[in-house]
Amino acid sequence: MKVSNIMIVGVGGQGSLLASKLLGRLLVNEGFDVKVSEVHGMSQRGGSVVTYVRYGEKVYSPIIDKGEADFIVSFEKLEAARYASYLAKDGKIIVNSQEIDPMPVITGAASYPHNALDELSAQGMDIDCIDALTPALEAGSSKAVNIVLMGRLSKSLDIPEEKWLEAIEQTVAPKFVEMNKKAFKLGRA
Repeated sequence: MKVSNIMIVGVGGQGSLLASKLLGRLLVNEGFDVKVSEVHGMSQRGGSVVTYVRYGEKVYSPIIDKGEADFIVSFEKLEAARYASYLAKDGKIIVNSQEIDPMPVITGAASYPHNALDELSAQGMDIDCIDALTPALEAGSSKAVNIVLMGRLSKSLDIPEEKWLEAIEQTVAPKFVEMNKKAFKLGRA
């Protein structure tokens, strides 16, 4: 069985680490060998955060190299562009349409590349761009964008919805379980 690779990329504070914990829990529950590696780049200050999730019958390394990611789940458009070189030829990028200005844009040293996803699509990359913020707010919190995106990813993995909901129950604090289940279902829909 081939090892599958998922990258979760975003900006500090968006919940990418919770998303990777949920995904790791789900995959362990399904009987896979799972390796998760988190890379923090000034995450408390809005810097880039990357998590590698690798799973299969036997996984020896937690690191995903360029050209190996089956999926990149991006919480923000610029982060999708930043890590696009990691996507496998037949891979897919699931990206939140939200734009968060990085520090060079905030300080005026650079401008936001609003057409970055169009350029990636023109290169033949499979881009699934969704507004994850609106369903997150509908579920009860802007912080649920991460779980909306996990709902969207779930459509591409051959794991039943009830298994995802069970993993949410095991991963999320009890007082947030129902909100996160709703966010997941909205993302899946």
